[in-house]
Amino acid sequence: MRHLHTRTARRRAVGALTAGLLCTIGLAASALAAPAEDTVSPALADGLALTPPMGFNNWNSTHCRAEFNEDMVKGIADIFVEKGLKDAGYQYVNLDDCWALQSRDADGKLVPDPARFPNGIKAVADYVHSKGLKLGIYTSAGTKTCNDAGFPGALGHEYSDAQQFADWGVDYLKYDNCNNQGVDARLRYNTMRDALAAAAQSTGRPIVYSICEWGENKPWEWAADVGQLWRTTGDISDSWGSMLSILKQNLPLAQYAGPGHWNDPDMLEVGNGGMTDTEYRSHFSMWSIMAAPLLIGSDLRTASDATFDILGNKEVIAVDQDPLGKQGAVLSSEDGRWVVAKEMQDGSRTVALFNETGSAQHIATTAQALGLPEASAYTLRDLWQHKSYNTAGTISATVPAHGTVLVRVSTDTKWAKNPPAVELGLEGSLLAEPDKSVALTSTVTDLGRTAAKQVSVKLSGPAGWKVKAASPTTASVLPTGRSLRTSWKVTAPAGTPAGSYDLTLKATYRSPTGVRAENVLPLTASVVVAPPSGASSLGDLPWLSTTNGWGPVERDTSNGENESGDGNPITINGVVYAKGLGVHAESTIDYYTGKACETVTAQVGVDDEEGTDGSVAFEIWADGTKVASTGVLTNAQAAQAISADVSGAEVVRLVVTDGGDGITSDHGDWADAQLTC
Repeated sequence: MRHLHTRTARRRAVGALTAGLLCTIGLAASALAAPAEDTVSPALADGLALTPPMGFNNWNSTHCRAEFNEDMVKGIADIFVEKGLKDAGYQYVNLDDCWALQSRDADGKLVPDPARFPNGIKAVADYVHSKGLKLGIYTSAGTKTCNDAGFPGALGHEYSDAQQFADWGVDYLKYDNCNNQGVDARLRYNTMRDALAAAAQSTGRPIVYSICEWGENKPWEWAADVGQLWRTTGDISDSWGSMLSILKQNLPLAQYAGPGHWNDPDMLEVGNGGMTDTEYRSHFSMWSIMAAPLLIGSDLRTASDATFDILGNKEVIAVDQDPLGKQGAVLSSEDGRWVVAKEMQDGSRTVALFNETGSAQHIATTAQALGLPEASAYTLRDLWQHKSYNTAGTISATVPAHGTVLVRVSTDTKWAKNPPAVELGLEGSLLAEPDKSVALTSTVTDLGRTAAKQVSVKLSGPAGWKVKAASPTTASVLPTGRSLRTSWKVTAPAGTPAGSYDLTLKATYRSPTGVRAENVLPLTASVVVAPPSGASSLGDLPWLSTTNGWGPVERDTSNGENESGDGNPITINGVVYAKGLGVHAESTIDYYTGKACETVTAQVGVDDEEGTDGSVAFEIWADGTKVASTGVLTNAQAAQAISADVSGAEVVRLVVTDGGDGITSDHGDWADAQLTC
């Protein structure tokens, strides 16, 4: 779970083991020894969660506010039915923290908050069940839950609480890790497993068990015979940097996932507003190809049509829910251009061409690399366009910044009925100063076994922009592997404000049988202003783009982690700085330097606002080449000077990485950061 200061509260909540508490909860000291290291544990043979659980969790929608109540939960169940989410496969309506009173009753039982749930949890479960759905609930493997209000946790009450959950008709338990008093994680989570099994035996109600210990004890190595899913990371936030960091932590764990035992990289942020729809499609695509649980974390009561379109894409959901149960494996990831492939039960392969970078990238693989048998051609199904094509064996696309092309590739004797796949590309810089033309070259390449005929390409920009072709825009035929190349001149009008502007490259063509097809590549051009001469504080200059692990990049304050402006004075090892940039790993900040600047300098380190926690590394890049770095820095270290020669660079990027141990508490400061031009 999460709240405004979740991770700080969790660090306080973990606490130290005390003999008095051990007596209170009745755990023998001999039982606290950690089990010996072993190989991956076998999965539970209970038939639960044979595909990754799909549903909803209320926390991001309501936190602990009063609106989290019986009516809200019932309303979500109604929305599942009305909006087609149930039909798409979503089952679980899950309650997070704050559903109970802060004290147990005289018999040690949990008490639902009568203001929130006047009819009790069973009545809510009955309503959810009447819709053909299932109900989930939350507690923690500690003395209290994660919320600062201090709701009762299940440590020492496992059998009683599990019995209550089963009696109420609960179908799913999220078991958090706060206030665990230092008790061994395997002991705590095993005890609840046994309690749930006992409750299921007495009531006939099995409960899906979600282990939420944040990946601290590598549950993927031992939890397959404990629960059906386990968190592999800390909490996700609604930002590109957070999503990307968690994705990179979860991808290497493919070998541990399978039917009834899933890696859980945390709930979906789709629709919460902190990312673009392109980024949300990437989020949903990558969670699906990783066979991750799909738990909606946005407020469905106010969700946009675009959000429902993403969450309800049945072709993408089918990848996540494929019965073979394999998590996608990374085939390549060079320079942020990812190819991730997933074997499907029917023998096909789903492949994600994922672009983590801030500009469009060519990403490619082949049917052979995917492990498909040799064939003269293959059917390629685009799972976002919902269109099928034929390919001679190349799976390739120019993928927009932060975008994902998700396709399913199969050997299919009827491949020829589909038009050939074509790839669009655009060469040249999309950075433009007003009233100065930039030269671009578009390509249309036939990837199919059949020829593309009557090919036409068009590049368009915003109203008032001049977009002029300087070479032919049509071709009568493109055989397999051949390209139409077209030169363009693009000019933003004088006075165009700095910022991002949409360009669209579109090709239309016909198959040999006359089937009309098209391909559209959305692109982003940046109108830029030449940097001022002399030394400037980077906190005062406009940036091209930023990504950040938690919260926005802050100017002249620390990160603060949540809303814009919530930071503090930049402070590194007790020294306060008036100017600079406050970030949270993973973070990038891009500046246009127009080949007119010489140096970047800064004092860098971990901000004091996270106490003794946090470890980060700082890097400076010039036009895609790393030109300076610090190595890993911790809160215990004073600020370190970093300086880089960026002569001749068009774009300078400031990067903060997580130090190799996840992004929790990784608040980095670029203090006194200056650019000299």
